[in-house]
Formats: sequence, structure tokens, C-alpha cells
Amino acid sequence: MTLLLGIDIGTSASKGVLVRPDGELVAQATRSHVTATPRPGWVEHDALDVWWADFLALTRQLLDRAAGEEIAGVGVSGIGPCLLPADADDNPLRPAILYGVDTRAGRQIAAQHARYGEETVLARCGSLLTSQAVGPKLAWVREEEPEVWAATRRWYMATSFLVKRLTGAYVLDHHSASQSTPLYDPALGAWIEDWCEEIAPGVEWPRLLWPGEVAGTVTQAAAEATGLRAGTPVVAGTVDAWAEATAAGVGAPGDLMLMYGSTMFLVNVVSTPRPTPRMWTTRGVFPGTSCLAGGMATSGAVTGWLRDLTGAAFETLVEEADAAGPGAEGLVMLPYFAGERTPVFDPDARGLVLGLTLRHGRGHLYRAALEGTAFGVRHNLEVMADSGGEPHRLVAVGGGARELWTRIVSDVTGRPQEIPRHTVGASYGDAFLAAVGTGLAGADDMAAWNPVAHTVEPDPAAAERYDRLYGIYRDLYPATRDAAHALAAEQLAAEV
Repeated sequence: MTLLLGIDIGTSASKGVLVRPDGELVAQATRSHVTATPRPGWVEHDALDVWWADFLALTRQLLDRAAGEEIAGVGVSGIGPCLLPADADDNPLRPAILYGVDTRAGRQIAAQHARYGEETVLARCGSLLTSQAVGPKLAWVREEEPEVWAATRRWYMATSFLVKRLTGAYVLDHHSASQSTPLYDPALGAWIEDWCEEIAPGVEWPRLLWPGEVAGTVTQAAAEATGLRAGTPVVAGTVDAWAEATAAGVGAPGDLMLMYGSTMFLVNVVSTPRPTPRMWTTRGVFPGTSCLAGGMATSGAVTGWLRDLTGAAFETLVEEADAAGPGAEGLVMLPYFAGERTPVFDPDARGLVLGLTLRHGRGHLYRAALEGTAFGVRHNLEVMADSGGEPHRLVAVGGGARELWTRIVSDVTGRPQEIPRHTVGASYGDAFLAAVGTGLAGADDMAAWNPVAHTVEPDPAAAERYDRLYGIYRDLYPATRDAAHALAAEQLAAEV
């Protein structure tokens, strides 16, 4: 018997699984870690103490449960796009700068838009420059940390760093590259050499592979460090949200994944995307596929904040929120507690609760947080539909995909959501990509690996009320944007 190992590096925790070639989940493990925020707008990971240490710990833990069975392939995924500068010997030169939650490169975003032109960037790369983009972060390191830049010869994301340490191969998958704006041309499937050289002169660019392609095999040194057998195939892997979409069977045009977590992420597979400044356009996981992607800056993070603030148990808050009923007795929340990503792309947006009275309690606030996230999902779906990505099938995944929350999202959007049998996340998709890369599964086999367990249907009786409240939600951001920006400036001044 053989097993497949999947490891995913997340923002606050990493997860690993062992899976049989038919999709049977044999074992899983989780390891929490620290995400550093050394200055306002900075969000970082130590690549050795987080990415590599988590991989080592999870792999050893899972191998102990493998009962001597052979690991036939390894798949990895991780947060992205992010930036880890490394020297000629692949030693990290500073902590990794994380994805769109790290907003330090605002000046570089503006400078690159001015240099290349917003319309040109959008047409050539599929997305505008935002805090998600790698190019401005490379420029930030070059401009703000010249000593680091002088030694920089290569750069990594979480996935490519693990692949390098396991196999010695310097590679990046096409999907991750397509999020490295403005460095990659998705139409050509290649690096934009003139822009790469101008933004990051002297840096070597990784060889491009698809996520399910074998990048190399475990070296003897990596085998001694991890306990894996030398020669074990390792696939290129990809960004965690796309690995999770793969795990949910989201792979055909019209499929859309809703990932319920600390943030809400949406991956919509499309035939022919129309690039829009309000979404990210990316390559898919498999050749010939493209995606429109959206990401909300918070979702579960707000409900966690409310739990900490009130001191109430999760079960109590859910029960009280359910009792509050649709509309939370006249509350509407803008869930922009950490700014917002798609579709407004405003790091200075701020959270807001409108309609509070002395009648309202913690259950109403918790319900408003769930509904605010649902309104944000509906907003993203509407923008996707306008950009050639009308989703026909929604699949809900992630730790937050629980009964009340998914029911509210279906009621607000008017769309059913499928819940797959396994919702363990990206690591399950990593194992599947390892199976594809080693020939133990085909790209279309995920439906058999992870069938639909049940479907959440919308309640037509809630539609009229939620339509009214959604209109109020959409009016709130433009009506309060200037005030929110002024308060964001006050907050920044207080933090410095």
C-alpha cells in the first residue's frame, strides 16, 4: 500500500494529511505558528522557523502514523503570493513579506502603475497592482533595504521554498506566477523579461511548472532531515486557496469555491476571463484553465474578535445569532475591519455597524457579522458575473463552513452551496496533485476522491428582506469612505 503526503502552510497554522491513491483520508495533523506584525501594515513569516519547521514537524508526525507504508509522492501549498528574498546559496535574507494583508508597498504600487500604465498592466497581466502583487514588494526591498537587496539572487514563495529545500529545484508554478503582478504574462505563460529586469535587476527567475508537475525528488540531505525516502517525487504545488479549490473539486468553468476562514476567498474557474480592476485574474491549477479570484480581508477574523470581546462561547453566540433572525433586527455591518480587498481594494476602509439600539445584544452583532460577510460575497459574485465569470456551482469549504453561516450566505445570495465530504483544506488538494503528478490519479478524479456530502439550499422567504438590507450595505461604503479614511489616518498616526 502507498500513501500521498500533502502539507499546507497557512497564515496562522499549517496542516498535513496522508491520503491513499483512492482519496481515503488516513491521517491529518495541524501545527500553529506565529505571524509577525513588526510595524503597522507589515505581516511576515520567518521562512525557517515557520515554513520549514512546520513542514518538518508535520511530516515527522504523519510518518509516525504511516505504519511503514511508502510515501509515493509529496505535494505542498502555502500562503501566496508572498516574497522571500534569498542569497546565492538560497539562505533567507529577511522574513518573508506576506500576501495582500501586508500593505507596506503602497508607494511602489503607485510608482509602477505610473511607469507602466494601469491599462497596460491590466491588459498584459490580467490584474492591477495591489497589496497582493509581488513586483512592488520586490521594489520595496530594493529601495528600503539596500543591504538585503545587494545579496538577493533568488526569491521564493512558501511553496517554492519548500520544494527547493526538498529537491534542490528552483521552480514556481504558473498559477503563483500569475499572481506575481506585473512580472508574468498569463497569455504567453512566461515571465515578462523586460519588466522583471527593470524591477528586480540581477535576480534569477524560477523555472515555471504546473502545480501537478513533478519538480524533482527528495534529496539525500532532505531525506535525513524529514524522514522521507530519498528519491520520493515532489510536485511543484501552488497557492493554498487554489489547492483548496482543487480539493473541493472546483475545476470546470462555472465552478466557484467559497473558502470560509479568517478571511473569505473566492476562486471562480472561467473559460474566457475579462480582466477587471476589481478582481484578480489568474491561471488555473491545470493547463488551459483560468480563474477570477476575490478575497475579503476579514470574515472569521471578525467573528473571532467578537468572541474575544464578549467572552462568550462560540456555541452560545451561534445560538443567539440564530435566534436574532434574518436582518439581526435592523443591523447592517461593513466587515472592513482590516481594510478590504476585492472588489473595492481599499486598505483604509474600516468596519462599521449601522442601526444599533439599546435593544441589540451580542447575538445581534454576531448575526450582523455573518450577514455582512454574506453581503460581501454577494458583491463579489456580482462583479465576477460582470467579468465573464458567472458561477453555476458553488462549493463551500474551510473551517467556517458551518450550518448557520453557510445558510445565511445561501439566503443572501440566493444560491445553493455544495459541501464536500472532506473539508480538511488545501493539504488534501496537495495530496491529490501529488497523485496526479505521479500518475496515481487523473486530473478529473477529484469527484471520486471527494464527493458532495450535502447541499445548503437558499430560503426564498428570506430573499426580500435580504435584498433590502443588501441595498443598504452597498450604499454604506461610498457614503462613509471619506470618514473611514480620515479615521484610518488617525489610527496610523497613533501607532507610529
